[in-house]
Amino acid sequence: MWFRRDLRLGDHQALTAACASGRPVIPVFIHDDLVAGQGAAPRFRLGLGLADLVHSLADKGSRLILRRGNALVVLRDLIAQTGAGAVYWSRLYDPDTRARDTAVKAALKCDGIDAQSFAGHVLFEPWTVATKTGGFYKVYTPMWKSVRDTAVPDTLPTPAAIPAPDSWPASDALDDWQMGAAMQRGADILAGHCTVGETAAADRLGGFIADRVASYAKNRDLPAVKGTSGLSENLTYGEISPRSCWHAGWRALHDGKADAEVFLKELVWREFAYHLAYHTPRIVSDNWKQDWDSFPWNTDEKRPEVVAWQQGRTGIQFVDAAMREMYVTGTMHNRGRMIVASYLTKHLLTHWQIGMHWFADCLIDWDPCSNAMGWQWSAGSGPDATPYFRVFNPVTQLDKFDKDRAYVKRWLAEPYSRPSATALSFYDMIPMRWGMSPHDGYPDPVVAADAGRKRALYAYENRGF
Repeated sequence: MWFRRDLRLGDHQALTAACASGRPVIPVFIHDDLVAGQGAAPRFRLGLGLADLVHSLADKGSRLILRRGNALVVLRDLIAQTGAGAVYWSRLYDPDTRARDTAVKAALKCDGIDAQSFAGHVLFEPWTVATKTGGFYKVYTPMWKSVRDTAVPDTLPTPAAIPAPDSWPASDALDDWQMGAAMQRGADILAGHCTVGETAAADRLGGFIADRVASYAKNRDLPAVKGTSGLSENLTYGEISPRSCWHAGWRALHDGKADAEVFLKELVWREFAYHLAYHTPRIVSDNWKQDWDSFPWNTDEKRPEVVAWQQGRTGIQFVDAAMREMYVTGTMHNRGRMIVASYLTKHLLTHWQIGMHWFADCLIDWDPCSNAMGWQWSAGSGPDATPYFRVFNPVTQLDKFDKDRAYVKRWLAEPYSRPSATALSFYDMIPMRWGMSPHDGYPDPVVAADAGRKRALYAYENRGF
């Protein structure tokens, strides 16, 4: 049983099938090049998730075998050592993973091995949802309307037992992988902001449905309010299934909590990202709208204004607060994500790829499909994108969504004589070479809101958009 982004035991179609096979089950996780290539924060968070899965499997009398190397080589080696006749896994949809899995499945089948992939990371497989003409959806709202009333199977129970082999193959030690090495001194702080594992994810969903989903439509836009589910972190690593979230949302809707429909729509927005990555793989690396290829983006990530954006020193409070929230917690409020992406791509006219790669290093809920679609939506180059002429004003957005500056006070130290503990924690996280101090004066804007909007519109209009 090859675990990847499905670090749970409940509602796990591949694991359930493996346990029902009547044969011993050997859970495996492989640290291959795709794992090694992840950014600092997501790789650290993956390590925490694997540690939790180790304990969950131990409670069932099982183990997680950890191996490092090329996935096919590792699997063939384990098959030779154990006599396994089958390899099961849960499907993923980004192009790099699909290429690896397709090659692995073909090779194993040639070896006479029963290689099977199963659903579980999405609600609707990308090839099962189609427009009336048989194509895939390129606009979100019609897709939502198409799948809204589609029957989703009930969740599967956690296997009562996981049949163990008579002897176990050797395993690496998780600590030896040093999954958090790139975090350096920030690992302990970031760990305090993570909600790790299947049990914690289920509790998080239950708390959201009980206490917050009824006011979700309004509060999800307020960055100082705990108004969202927070489940993107757990969905990323498969510590909870999208089916569990879907059915919980529908139960809340039927119980009279009308805002639950907005939550269901957000789950389908996640689906939309996977469907697009499956049907148009270029979305994770190149402009989805290819007429944007000629736009003169800044592609120099070392330019001072880009560095200021990365460090939360743009002089625009909403942008800086959001960037620091991400650096400390590994997450960022969705309203903040829209604001910082708009500022980078429009006010600073910087390529969305630079922002996407920075997020990929900093987010504990990083996902290659959702991250790419979100950035292209903000930049205007993606499907269902915000129009190029819509440039978020980060000053008026702050007045609208953080009127009393509670969010700003939580994350910015310089403007205040008595900074909050969360704002000060940023300075314990960042590299010392940044040379930043809470006693620094707060900077003037690198690009003011109005001036940046005018510059962006001029650039767009003179490129024929």
